[in-house]
Amino acid sequence: MVQKINKFGFKYIFIFLLIIMIALVWYFFLRYYISYDFLAKNHNILEVWRDNNYNFTVITFIIIYITIVAFSLPGASMMSLTGGFLFATFPGTFFNVFSAVIGATLIFLAAKTFLGNILLDKIKGKNVGDSFLIKMQNEIQENEFSYLIILRLMPVVPFFVANLAPAFFGIKLRIFTITTLIGILPGTLVYTSIGASLSTIFKRNESPNLDIFSNPDILISSIGLLVLAIIPLVIKKIKKAR
Repeated sequence: MVQKINKFGFKYIFIFLLIIMIALVWYFFLRYYISYDFLAKNHNILEVWRDNNYNFTVITFIIIYITIVAFSLPGASMMSLTGGFLFATFPGTFFNVFSAVIGATLIFLAAKTFLGNILLDKIKGKNVGDSFLIKMQNEIQENEFSYLIILRLMPVVPFFVANLAPAFFGIKLRIFTITTLIGILPGTLVYTSIGASLSTIFKRNESPNLDIFSNPDILISSIGLLVLAIIPLVIKKIKKAR
């Protein structure tokens, strides 16, 4: 029994120390390099490095992006801009989406493994009629696709919350991955396209417009996806009301 407790404790201590280490590396090292100021000051050097080491640049970029998303560090939007700057809109969009989805999946699996099962066990131990959480869980599981798309498209929901919340309600990995891909694609495409235009912006000493919702195309596509996600929920509510 003591061995199990020690093993359980050491596992979480290791995870805690790893998170602390990543956070310190971010604060004292990566924070400067993953910033608009660094990109603006060193864009010529980065372009030459990319041209001479393209494959290595792609691999390094993807690893850094995945790490940032997986550990919920600030900088995902900046990485999308950098992906556009380094690799153009295409294949930059592919590299950005791939990295974000993999990073989100890793944090989803981690939360599901270390916290999600514990929370779900507590939820299942409650009386169904008296538990708000079990009702929420059932509602989400009945409409997984719609709820997760809405979660991704709501601008007030932080990206890391949209990665963690589904793990606590038993969402299937396949549904999580598909909805993440669909939900982040419009915004990522716009950020990547802005990044692809940064060379011209740097030469003019201008600043890019990072408000993706000021772009009519992204606004229309996001609203369209949101409406499509809400329709099934409305139909089910109407049927239940009858």
